[in-house]
Amino acid sequence: MSQGAAALPGDPPGGRRAVAVWGLGVGVYFVAIIFRTSLGVAGIDAAERFHINASALSTFSILQLLVYAGMQIPVGLMVDRLGTKKVLALGAVLFTAGQLAFALSHAYGTALASRALLGCGDAMTFISVLRLGARWFPARRGPMIAQVAALFGMAGNLVSTVVLARLLHDAGWTATFGGSAAAGVLVLLLTLLFLKDHPEGHEPPPAAHGDGAGGGKGFAGRQIVLAWREPGTRLGMWVHFTTQFPAMVFLLLWGMPFLVEAQGLARGTAGVLLTVVVLSNMAVGLVYGQIIARHHAARLPLALGTVGATALLWAAVAGWPGAHAPMWLLVTECVVLGACGPASMIGFDFARPANPPGRQGTASGIVNMGGFVASITTLLAVGVLLDATGDDYRLAFCSVFVLEALGLSQILRLRTRAQRREQERVVASRVETVHVPAVSPGSTA
Repeated sequence: MSQGAAALPGDPPGGRRAVAVWGLGVGVYFVAIIFRTSLGVAGIDAAERFHINASALSTFSILQLLVYAGMQIPVGLMVDRLGTKKVLALGAVLFTAGQLAFALSHAYGTALASRALLGCGDAMTFISVLRLGARWFPARRGPMIAQVAALFGMAGNLVSTVVLARLLHDAGWTATFGGSAAAGVLVLLLTLLFLKDHPEGHEPPPAAHGDGAGGGKGFAGRQIVLAWREPGTRLGMWVHFTTQFPAMVFLLLWGMPFLVEAQGLARGTAGVLLTVVVLSNMAVGLVYGQIIARHHAARLPLALGTVGATALLWAAVAGWPGAHAPMWLLVTECVVLGACGPASMIGFDFARPANPPGRQGTASGIVNMGGFVASITTLLAVGVLLDATGDDYRLAFCSVFVLEALGLSQILRLRTRAQRREQERVVASRVETVHVPAVSPGSTA
């Protein structure tokens, strides 16, 4: 089924103003990603600054992502209830404060609290940007808009791997992290001054407060229950769970130590390989977005293909018989890891059509939680296994296969149910379209 159909009744018009407003929201997300991934190039420096081992180092990212994942459903509810502008502004305040506090931290406990605060603010950005795109652009643009938003997020990752890594070496810890906090202040001011939740004439219907299909629960409970009942929401969550975490774990914390300590590369060379992951992500995101926009049925094959390719390359590097994997294999692995982010975005394309506009934030929160739960689990597993095995990265990285197997089993279990439900909605919408204009010839409407 193609998504290249004409605009639906009530669709937002899109246009230049939509691009400008949505681009401002994406700018907030861009800065949040810079702050989120800044630790990925500073892991070795953080271990020295706070005098910690691998498990304690992984706790930084685990806590940050734990807060992020735990906030997804509350943030989705906030976006549905309060709108995008308020949630994005609050997110910018929190992640900027967290980045600045991290810059000034000298004790491990204070630094942990700073990353938790940063994770809380970061959690408010991506779902808000997805909601902003749905409010300002026609529905048929949904897959491409989501992939482009993710592409700009990866551009933020690129800033971390290229710019912050160099600044950290030249200017030091406090100047690098503290100086970057100025970007958070800038996007906060722009959000307060210029961002609008939706174009004129396209206000969302007011949120229902009464009881109903949610089983007598309040607004939050009803939103969560109804979103979870949709097989498309659950399938989207497991697609996100299975596809996102290998690249997230690699970029967020363990890629740099693995390439330097286990593969014997210089830090500059390792940084280039992390950049390859980011550039691959950006290129693949554009390709996946175009394919899905034209061929809706390609969603699941693309997701499953990415899982298979990731597992194959991860196994090849972990199982290489020599002390170090050859450079061509490491480059290939980084290119394939770049497809993980775009594949995880496919999860939102399963949840989006399964839920009405007033429930999009909640459904997106459920989906987004999947990949971050997998990332938290793997970050912790790798850190524990490294300490237990004397820094044997090959054994530690095998934890990836356990999570991939779990996610793949759930995707295969839910795919038929979600496809059947989506076909029922398509048939129902066609029947409604046929019957709406059925007015008697002599009447006026």
